[in-house]
Amino acid sequence: MAGRTGYRTRQKEELTEYLMKREGTHLTAAQIHDDFRAMGLNMGMATIYRHLDKLVEEGTVRKYTIGATNSACYEFIGLHEGSAVDCFHCKCENCGKLIHLHCDELVGIQKHIDATHGFAIDPMRTVFYGVCADCRLKIHA
Repeated sequence: MAGRTGYRTRQKEELTEYLMKREGTHLTAAQIHDDFRAMGLNMGMATIYRHLDKLVEEGTVRKYTIGATNSACYEFIGLHEGSAVDCFHCKCENCGKLIHLHCDELVGIQKHIDATHGFAIDPMRTVFYGVCADCRLKIHA
């Protein structure tokens, strides 16, 4: 048996493969559970959470908790660790989509607030709420 984080089970491998195929997508444990059930894979919620926690600990998956009442969502980052580290987020109030926002203008504001006001903003926990482009199109159609 390998070290604790190196130990691989069939279920962990299924979850990792599932997440890899959806790289860049934010998923809740409930969505993963529903997708697995639809695919005929039997994996309980406790098992999904346990493996997600291990993948987060390993740095393969990033966990996002947006707001106090929302479920955490997870994103496979694999070898691209750090690609989402310095980004802000936009959350659609209509469909719930979470979007990574890489914006030099916001980074400038972040630096200004730190240098001028002595306050360090955590971009991973900074969320702009509004309506995404897809939902706006549906609303105005």
